[in-house]
Amino acid sequence: MTPGDLRARIDGLPGNVRGCLWAAGAMLLFGTADALIKGLGTVLHPLQVAFFRCVFAFLIMAPLVLGFWGFRRVATARIGAHFARTLLGYAAMACGFVAVARMNLADAVALGYVRQLFVVVLAVLMLDEIVRWRRWTATAVGFLGVVVMVRPGIGVFDPYALVALLSGFFVACVTVALKRLSATESAESTVFWFSVFATLVSAVPAMFVWQTPTPLELAAGACLGALGAGGQYCSMRAFRVAEATAVEPVDYGRMVTAAIYGVFVFGETLDAYTVAGAAIIAGSTFYIARREATRARGG
Repeated sequence: MTPGDLRARIDGLPGNVRGCLWAAGAMLLFGTADALIKGLGTVLHPLQVAFFRCVFAFLIMAPLVLGFWGFRRVATARIGAHFARTLLGYAAMACGFVAVARMNLADAVALGYVRQLFVVVLAVLMLDEIVRWRRWTATAVGFLGVVVMVRPGIGVFDPYALVALLSGFFVACVTVALKRLSATESAESTVFWFSVFATLVSAVPAMFVWQTPTPLELAAGACLGALGAGGQYCSMRAFRVAEATAVEPVDYGRMVTAAIYGVFVFGETLDAYTVAGAAIIAGSTFYIARREATRARGG
């Protein structure tokens, strides 16, 4: 079978099936990136690792703009809004990288999914959306899952769990900012300007913790940038061709990927609290995603 035949066969699949395939690719790329962040974070400061993620992603993005998209496609009159979105995005990235580097990988990734719960709260406060009792109940259940995972007050609380939760909050803020930007900005413009500004912003804190990387560490940083850019592309393609309710469950496989890397690569252990809390968070956020899709269809 030639590559052309394979592509034709894939293009002939139903949209939701193709979306799940793209989502599976994103899940594997992001899951591998998480493991690479943790590995690099043991020898370099996580803020330096975040800089590598930004600068190498930019080096991948720049040729796309110059050679394929064209600058006219990413031109914008809202440069200030893009910069503000970048500050929120970098804050989310920095907190997420610190959490992944310092916590059990599965815990850090699972706690990152609270972003959907924070989105519900911010949608009410900043977008004047009306949230009915079902979504409020699912949000409350999701935060209960967080309590199960972090177990405050019984002597095993990990303070870096708060950093992971803060990352989820900033991701939710980015989601709200993107909803406002999407009214006038293309997806290509949003991705491009984030890569430009994030490279500049991330360089500042990285200077204060910098240590000269080895060639292997530099190569790992380049791989991290490629994995992040590839994951973003696959995710965008997934949501473009499929319904959100079909794609979302695949994304939760990132927790499984994190658990596999954590156990077999980093020698971590999973306990019943992590599994139960992650299941509660995943269930509640998936329910919210389904309600969002239903509401968008007028149901």
